[in-house]
Amino acid sequence: MTDLEFKRQKYLIDDVSYIIDSLKDNNQYDADDGAAALGINAATWPLFGQVWPTSVAMAMNIYKLELAGKRVLEIGCGIGLCSIVLHQMGIDITASDYHPRVREFLERNVLGNGLPPIKYQTGNWDEENPELGKFDVMIGSDILYQPDHARLVSRFIDRHSSDDVQVVIGDPGRANRAKFTSRMIGLGYRHRFEKLDQLLQDGNCFKGRISHYRRHDRS
Repeated sequence: MTDLEFKRQKYLIDDVSYIIDSLKDNNQYDADDGAAALGINAATWPLFGQVWPTSVAMAMNIYKLELAGKRVLEIGCGIGLCSIVLHQMGIDITASDYHPRVREFLERNVLGNGLPPIKYQTGNWDEENPELGKFDVMIGSDILYQPDHARLVSRFIDRHSSDDVQVVIGDPGRANRAKFTSRMIGLGYRHRFEKLDQLLQDGNCFKGRISHYRRHDRS
């Protein structure tokens, strides 16, 4: 990571400070890490390395969930702020992403916050990963930004859902949100949402929603 430029920021989440290293800007790019073979071009390559407002808003609200004793997966974790917050809380969290550089960035920030190693798995939404298994809770922040993500994410979630699963998705107002909800309802999930008008620590206001999907045993 020596050729990339970083910035370091502090986030106060539920009275706990987290120091997060992220990419300095969206001009950072490593052409030699194999991302191009995965369909990740120079324009989209640095997106994983930013702390997006939706992730901060999700992290600020995640303590409301009942997660004790449950197996939790973060989908498309990117820089991994929500996973790190849950890890610090002692939750059984597995972070996952498609980008080949996420793991090293995640581990850098986990260690930088004095935490033990975190569980991580590759999360390619369009391919099977039997090592992932099934989860009781799945979370994701601003993951519906491409036209095909409604289909891919809903199928991925259904493959890795336990019989009684809760899915929580933070979204800033992407056009794909309605399509994703329609697909989740078609798969047997109930849906509710809460609107967010959240003041973030940088002074900006996040306006979006957190959508909740729930599926009970269908056997």
